[in-house]
Amino acid sequence: MDYKIKQNINKNIFRGYDVRGIYPTELDCDTAYTFGLGFGTHIKKNGYNKCIVGHDNRLSSPALYEALIKGITETGVDIISLGLCTTPMYYYACIYLKTPSGVMVTASHNPKDDNGMKFAFDESGNCKGKEIQDFLEEILEGNFLKGEGKVTTYSIQEEYEKLFEKSLDFGSKKLKVVIDPANGTTSPFCRRIYEKFPIELDIINEESDGSFPNHHPDPCVESNLEQLKKRVIETHADVGISFDGDGDRLGVVTQKGKFIPTDIYMILIIRDLVNKVEKKEFLYDVKCSKALSDEIEKLGAKGICYRTGNSYTKAKVREENLPFGGELSGHVYFRDKWPGFDSGMYAGARLLEILSNTDKNIEELLEGINHYYSTEEIKFKATDDTKFQIVDKVIDYIKEKGYKYNDIDGARVEFEDGWALIRCSNTGPNITVRFEAKTEERLQEIQNEFTNILKMNLENI
Repeated sequence: MDYKIKQNINKNIFRGYDVRGIYPTELDCDTAYTFGLGFGTHIKKNGYNKCIVGHDNRLSSPALYEALIKGITETGVDIISLGLCTTPMYYYACIYLKTPSGVMVTASHNPKDDNGMKFAFDESGNCKGKEIQDFLEEILEGNFLKGEGKVTTYSIQEEYEKLFEKSLDFGSKKLKVVIDPANGTTSPFCRRIYEKFPIELDIINEESDGSFPNHHPDPCVESNLEQLKKRVIETHADVGISFDGDGDRLGVVTQKGKFIPTDIYMILIIRDLVNKVEKKEFLYDVKCSKALSDEIEKLGAKGICYRTGNSYTKAKVREENLPFGGELSGHVYFRDKWPGFDSGMYAGARLLEILSNTDKNIEELLEGINHYYSTEEIKFKATDDTKFQIVDKVIDYIKEKGYKYNDIDGARVEFEDGWALIRCSNTGPNITVRFEAKTEERLQEIQNEFTNILKMNLENI
């Protein structure tokens, strides 16, 4: 197929830690081809002549993938093509094949009409922030190298499955587990992996279908887990686990069908891990509940609060040489006996490993955690051009009030009895907020104060 260089690329699809846009209005095949020309040129100038590419199961992914490959090979860069794979499988292929540069065609948990690309130039991991904006400028300049790269295909599936087997040690307790791959990219792979463990397995929404017909593929939004909750309760299962569209995030429900947010899941992991690792430091993002930082402190460990975004949190966990870290959106990073990348299937398996080695159920394991009242993440529509101005206005208000705040990512305002978070989304034209407090009344007060100031600034810009 013939592609042409896209002259009027939509700059707004180049976001905080990936490329993401609606197909084909914001992100089409010519854009993917042009991106490929830019990517191949960039890595070749930096001494790389080979990269890895893969794609998720979205309906638009094969077409974008083909265009991307065409662009990259026309710069003289060779490609190892994984074809359909989860994002974690792509990450492991980069490690296993010692080829750090690559592109994964995916829009993760975004709606079915979206697509995008996660990409890495070198060993530093997924591009983010200024790297992405600088790369956009290179693409717009259009000074692309020419060459004739070749494409070889490779399946990482067998090696990926072996990585699970050597990184887990199940106990004698046999669990009944319900898995919901949400018709996403884990659908063709999760049965083979989970059948390797001594569990009774039940899978729903197993057909691979990039239109996501049963529910939106974001397992960290509780409303997307209603089918999973119902099945867990009906079958008297021990736990339910769900994955997002490209397989790098997880969601969990207890045997009673109760949703477990990722920050609470992280408490279960850290409680199990803290006495098994030498470095007792754990990372979490600004969205996480104070219950998590309280627990880390109670365990005599150190917590590191960092900015949101898996490109940032994963890189920070690696840079600080931490045994474990994660963020509320469902990305978690194990580095004790796993190579540090985010995998929903592995994160789920680690929870099963814990449960198989104890007589307690999840809800019993959750006892003793400090309780706070919190909102879900709330999104306010803005434009990519105005959202940063609006958050800056809210920070001006915070300064005027003399509030204590952390500015690592937007502003997390800290009170003695709660907190408020106001930040720009890196994946869409939104301002995202979250609130937490010791009482429901105080939660409402904090929420009202900051949503009112936010709405006022939205109206005035």
